[in-house]
Amino acid sequence: MGVGLAVPEDVVANAEIAARLGVDEDWLRSRTGTRVRHVARREQRLEAFAADAAAAALRDAGVEPGAVDLVLVGTTSAEEMSPHAAPLVAAAIGAERAGGVDISAACTGFLSGLALGTAMIETGRAGTVVVVGADLLTRYLDPDDRGSAMLFGDGAGAVVLTAADGPSRVGPVSMHSDGSRRDLIRLRRDEPLIRMDGPTVYRYAVRLMVEVTHEVLDAAGLGVDDIDLFVYHQANTRIIDAVGKRLGLDAAKVVDVVGEFANTSAASLPIALARAAAQGRLRAGDRVLLAAFGAGMVWSGGVLRWGRG
Repeated sequence: MGVGLAVPEDVVANAEIAARLGVDEDWLRSRTGTRVRHVARREQRLEAFAADAAAAALRDAGVEPGAVDLVLVGTTSAEEMSPHAAPLVAAAIGAERAGGVDISAACTGFLSGLALGTAMIETGRAGTVVVVGADLLTRYLDPDDRGSAMLFGDGAGAVVLTAADGPSRVGPVSMHSDGSRRDLIRLRRDEPLIRMDGPTVYRYAVRLMVEVTHEVLDAAGLGVDDIDLFVYHQANTRIIDAVGKRLGLDAAKVVDVVGEFANTSAASLPIALARAAAQGRLRAGDRVLLAAFGAGMVWSGGVLRWGRG
């Protein structure tokens, strides 16, 4: 496996948003855990960040672009309805013979891609898969909405999956949905602004990520103490902390990069993995548990063993 990230250079601190909303800067930080977020300029395109993250992951894995069989991009914010982001990413990184497929699964897009990419390798239909999570959701924020204006940031993250001898290093992965809760988080075509019921989303996010953690641990025959690193959707530090407390997790094993990136939606898990790797917290052989929650509702969890080859 290799991992990489790419984020915009422009950074917006809490102070700017707090002044616009007429609230205290500390109030924003206490509600979200975010201090700053990376924000793309209007002329910057999602597939460029996705391609940069994918290229970084390929370098980290020591894999040539020409070896890639499939590029999967989890995103809610591709620039056009068509063409989709994945074929543009494949072209940009030089993966000339790769298929390209976008996955629209809100904040679980990357984890969904990880499951599908692994399945392609396990069935022998692909040998090397690049899985990207990328979103530029700051473009869909109501700047005057105290419930969401401070929550999101932009960016992309990616991993490289390759065939290996022996048992799969990715799995089990469990994916769920509940369309009856569709109104909790909405991004409509006729009003392209994110709307959410924050308190209810918080309760569901905590409960369902706790439940899916137990589910995948049981399926893997593992306990909490067998996991080296817990990487939850980086939506909000309060959510991450609440999940950790309910599960009795060692805080040193829980990744939280919300403070420097905010909620990057489908990009949040691979960005968190990349930061953990850069900090020396993610090492070959580590067991990692991933879980995410998003609009739909959709939620997923999975266990993997980190490594190369």
